[in-house]
Amino acid sequence: MKSIFQSMTSRVFFILFGGILVAMLLTIGLALGERQRMIGEFRDYHAVERVAQFIESLETVQPELRAPFLAAASGIGMHAELAGTEDSAMEQRSSLAAMLGRRMGEAHRVVSTPTRASDCPAFRPRPQSRKAAERRTTCEALLITLGDGERLRLSLLPPRPPPSPLRPEYWTYAAIFLLSIAALAAIIARMTMRPLKQLAQAATALGNNIERPPLPERGAIEIRQAAAAFNAMQSRIRHHIQQRAHILAAITHDLQTPMTRLRLRLEKVDDLELKDKLVGDLSAMQGMVKEGLDLARSMDSAEPMQPLDLDSLIDSVCTDAIDAGQSVTTSGQIHASLRARPLALRRCLTNLIDNAVKYGQSAHVSAARDGAFAVIRIRDDGPGIPEDELDKVFEPFYRLENSRSRQTGGTGLGLTIASNIAEQHGGRIRLANPRGGGLEVTLELPLPALKS
Repeated sequence: MKSIFQSMTSRVFFILFGGILVAMLLTIGLALGERQRMIGEFRDYHAVERVAQFIESLETVQPELRAPFLAAASGIGMHAELAGTEDSAMEQRSSLAAMLGRRMGEAHRVVSTPTRASDCPAFRPRPQSRKAAERRTTCEALLITLGDGERLRLSLLPPRPPPSPLRPEYWTYAAIFLLSIAALAAIIARMTMRPLKQLAQAATALGNNIERPPLPERGAIEIRQAAAAFNAMQSRIRHHIQQRAHILAAITHDLQTPMTRLRLRLEKVDDLELKDKLVGDLSAMQGMVKEGLDLARSMDSAEPMQPLDLDSLIDSVCTDAIDAGQSVTTSGQIHASLRARPLALRRCLTNLIDNAVKYGQSAHVSAARDGAFAVIRIRDDGPGIPEDELDKVFEPFYRLENSRSRQTGGTGLGLTIASNIAEQHGGRIRLANPRGGGLEVTLELPLPALKS
């Protein structure tokens, strides 16, 4: 239950559904209350009119014929007789007596009188209305003074209470109405949260591909403003990355010309030992410049995306490494292709294999498919990397304090370049020290456009 309310869509749905439901219940309650009130007033009015018409008819009868008339006119729900001297008025009139008094006017006096035991048994409800009559077992006695001064005792059942508005078929209507409200709330919640989900997906995709298409700026004003702000942020980040890559590329490119001149001048040095040292230093500098250019290209690659068969790429890279004299073995296949930058991805695999051979003397490359990901593992037999430095080696120019071999290694850009290329393809690189020793590098690439 707690996980349901963690979703913004679920929260919006329940808020809408609960708000509409509360409003509906309040509206129905007020409407039913007004309905019951109006039905009650109508029944009271009907009962008062019946008694008033009875009295008006009685007053047209001659006094000596009123007793037989009353005996004949009394029926279901009402009993009338001439009042005796023992009948007295009560201090407080009932609501029915007050209504009848207003209806008859000042010429007639209508008061309540105590009910006798013989009043109510006179009413014999019909069998089909017995259940309703049980709810009206208390009859009411009225003492009415006619226009000529004669008094009339009238016993009658009060008006029937209005029937319950909660009929069986109403529950069916209520269920249909609730389902309609739930469907409407679900549609509104989805429509409301769709732009937010798109923004979240765009933010996630931006971390993997800065060149992703911009968000469409449509919908409500707030949504358009958020999309425009996100697109502007993406443009600024892309411009910053491009600017940084261009600066790095320009610097490294401009360094190649003077280094080439230096190499030519070194050929004129007569001291062979000094010459070899200077050439070695210059070669290291040229290697750093080349790595810098590769880093710049990995941050801002202009290579177009195209379909690429991963098994063919892995086989080609490993074959080139074997031809170069490196100890490389392969196993497994992915049997899938994806849209990628072939040269960049080749450089990524080459860096990882070269790193494994350089520090672990050999590399075993295994390929497999894990769900929607292509998984390429490269394992060596070297000493591994300390656990607290597994993430640091991806930082530019970072080199381990304790080298993994007798050589000091390269410039510290190989894994940085490989990681940048993997992220450009929506993937990632993970390092781990397996139990058997060595270092295992795992390259995971998503397969959104899978072709088996």
